[in-house]
Amino acid sequence: MATRFTASLSVEIAVPEQPIPIQHYLRQPQRLVNALVDPTRIQQLSEEVFRLKMRPLTFMTLSIQPTVDMRVWAESNGTICLRSVGCEILGVEYINQRFALNLKGYLSPHERSSDTLLKGKADLEVQVDLPPPFSFMPTSILEATGNGLLKSVLMTVKQRLLHQLLADYRRWVISQTKEIELGDNSTKLPILGTE
Repeated sequence: MATRFTASLSVEIAVPEQPIPIQHYLRQPQRLVNALVDPTRIQQLSEEVFRLKMRPLTFMTLSIQPTVDMRVWAESNGTICLRSVGCEILGVEYINQRFALNLKGYLSPHERSSDTLLKGKADLEVQVDLPPPFSFMPTSILEATGNGLLKSVLMTVKQRLLHQLLADYRRWVISQTKEIELGDNSTKLPILGTE
């Protein structure tokens, strides 16, 4: 019998004003993926689909390592959406054949009088048919442990988002403004030999 675990988490991030609005940054979903997950654990499968190799998770005495395929895209209003499109559990074939993961989330910019606020939410659901001896344990203990594990996964993602997203946005703005300045300066250089 399948056991279902769920977790949800919301986030609000105040975005300091920069010369280029964050909406332009958010049109590049791959940057958000790199802010959410260590880039060494990401494989880009297509323009919108990324394979994320998660760190090993320990559920009671069972250690599993999920690999999740995520579709990440930007909508016209600047909202970034993400949705899991596939999952594989490495190392435990029994669990892999009886495991389903559903992750969906969004992050959208909201203008305020003085700045921009990013608001987002992620919902994570796992259904798994656990092998004995886990299947003989009380459902309440299994669900509490599983829900707690999923919540900790989302909290890790939230912490990375809070710390990495704004730092990457700042780096991106600096690189973009340098490119613009270089472009402006190249037109102002005197042509040698004409003076």
